[in-house]
Amino acid sequence: MNRAQNASQPAKSTLNLGLKHRNTFGFDVSAELAYEITAPEQIPGVITEVAERKMVWRVLGGGSNVILPNVLPGATLLMNIAGQEIIATDKEASFIGVGGGVNWHEFVTWALENHFHGLENLALIPGTVGAAPIQNIGAYGVEIADYIDYIEAFDTMAHAFVTLSKEACQFAYRDSYFKQNPNRFIVTKVVFRIPKTWQARIHYADLAQQFANNPNPTPEDIFLAVCKIRMYKLPAPNVIGNAGSFFQNPVIPNEQYETLLKKHTSLVSYPDAPGKRKLAAGWLIDQCGFKGQRMGDVGVYENQALVLVNHGGGTAQDILGLAKCIQDKVHREFGVSLEIEPNIL
Repeated sequence: MNRAQNASQPAKSTLNLGLKHRNTFGFDVSAELAYEITAPEQIPGVITEVAERKMVWRVLGGGSNVILPNVLPGATLLMNIAGQEIIATDKEASFIGVGGGVNWHEFVTWALENHFHGLENLALIPGTVGAAPIQNIGAYGVEIADYIDYIEAFDTMAHAFVTLSKEACQFAYRDSYFKQNPNRFIVTKVVFRIPKTWQARIHYADLAQQFANNPNPTPEDIFLAVCKIRMYKLPAPNVIGNAGSFFQNPVIPNEQYETLLKKHTSLVSYPDAPGKRKLAAGWLIDQCGFKGQRMGDVGVYENQALVLVNHGGGTAQDILGLAKCIQDKVHREFGVSLEIEPNIL
């Protein structure tokens, strides 16, 4: 991640670039104009050029948390900044800088192999390191925000590189300052703070079940268990197109939760902020009969109702049509609104 060595190399641009293999739904999509970003220094020139041409633009990482139309108009910046390095270490933690284009799961694997523990609960989440903080990805009781020290990004409003502390990122459940200010920041590097003291986090039901007879699992044990669970529940995108969890788990007031529980005694939920309860969106969808159902070329995955899939030939319009049917029925049955997790471009 040496800026100087790439400073003189402009970003490569391509017209009408096919992106079928750059989005995990596998939609047959093309970008009107695509730029390959391999170094942070390329970004100011690209943004200036795009502005001069009055083009709309967006950044695309692994395409794992997006719903893309058949044609992406304007400019698409393909985030391919690579590299990871140990920046510093002290008695309490190690600090690791990772390029925005690095594959998230590959980084988690690297961290585990190099004895940096804590990220193993986030194994097999698709996408890139640069996109992960925007959504504040999380799984099995861990969020990426738990391990971020600071983030380097290009601020398109100020037309300058900036560094945002963890506090400045304003992380919340599947939310961040980046998400609240779309198309303002382009994340180029994430610096993680990995504590040297480690404690297993296995309180989520699926993990707790895996370790019912092993209360002291190692980080490697948790990594393998998470991979096993995710491979069962979430189909590999190269086998069947999907974007992982399609809906956020809704958070409702305790009063509403108590009312629902009286009518639905097997309601699946988790504690949240004081006075609130988080419901399992997958359970709600399953109760409405959608699990394993198909609507044309798209459907709901047979092993996890929270995952919508493209059986081949599906489009963004097809997926959003199915999502609307699910949202409407869940609201009718439970009075709960489901929010779509992937970004709709």
